[in-house]
Amino acid sequence: MNYTGNIRKLKSQLIDNNVEYALPLYNILAPKELIPLNELIGKTISIQFENAIHCVVSGKKINKTFGNGMSYEAFMNSPQASPSIIRPELSRIHEGIALRDEAWEIEHHLKPHVVYLSKTSGIKVGVTRDTQIPTRWIDQGAVEAILLAEVPYRQLAGLIEVELKQHISDKTAWQRMLKGEISTDKLEEKKKELIQLLPQQYAPYISDDNTIQTINYPILHYPEKVKSIKLDKLPFFEKKLIGIKGQYLLFDDNTVINIRSHEGYLISIDF
Repeated sequence: MNYTGNIRKLKSQLIDNNVEYALPLYNILAPKELIPLNELIGKTISIQFENAIHCVVSGKKINKTFGNGMSYEAFMNSPQASPSIIRPELSRIHEGIALRDEAWEIEHHLKPHVVYLSKTSGIKVGVTRDTQIPTRWIDQGAVEAILLAEVPYRQLAGLIEVELKQHISDKTAWQRMLKGEISTDKLEEKKKELIQLLPQQYAPYISDDNTIQTINYPILHYPEKVKSIKLDKLPFFEKKLIGIKGQYLLFDDNTVINIRSHEGYLISIDF
C-alpha cells in the first residue's frame, strides 16, 4: 500500500500498558491519513522524501525546519515555540503576562501541570500538562514513570524542576534508550530522595500518588548500536521495521529515524 503526505509526530495510545502507534500524514495542514504502525512491525517498509517541507504552523513551503517542523518565522513568533516551552519557569501567564500569545498560553500554560520522574535509560525529571500523561512519557521512550508534584500552572512546575535539576538530569540519553539500556534504580526511592532536597515552599504540591506507570513498546529486539537517519541526506530507504519507541522507528540494520524531527516533511510510504 502507498500513502503520501506531510509527516506529523507519532500518535500513541496506552492499552493495558502496551503502546499502540499510528503515523499521521497531512495534506500540508489538513489531516489526511492515520496509518496504524504496530501491524507493520516485522515487515519491510520504504520511505521516499518528496523534496518538499511545509511549515506545520503556516503551511508555507520551506527549505529547512526550526523546532519541530516550523519555519524560522514561526519558530520566532509562534507560541508553540515560546521560550517557556523548553524552560517552563519562564512562563508568566498566571500573572497576566503573555510571552507570545495570551489566549494560547491561557489554554496551555494556565492549566494544571505535573512534575514527574521517568525512566528512559536513567531516571530523569520532566514537566508537562496533566492532560499529556501518559503521552509525554511515551514520546520520551520511558519504560516507567511516577508523579512527583502536581501544580496549578506551568511556571510553578518549572521552578520545581529547576530545583531538581541540581540533583538529576532533565535529558534523555536517546541512544541508550533505543538500545534498551535501562537503569536498575527505583523510581520510588529516587522520588523520596528528591523530595527531601526541595525547599519547604514546594511541600504543598508534592504528589502522594506513588503509582508506577509501566510502558511496553512494540519491539522485536533492541539494536546493539543505533545510527540516525535524516531524510535530507538519505531521501529514500527500504528497510525491515523491528520496533517503535518514543518517536523513533527502529530498523533491522541498526538504523533509526526520529519522526518528530521530520515534522512537515512530505513523504511517500510503501508497505
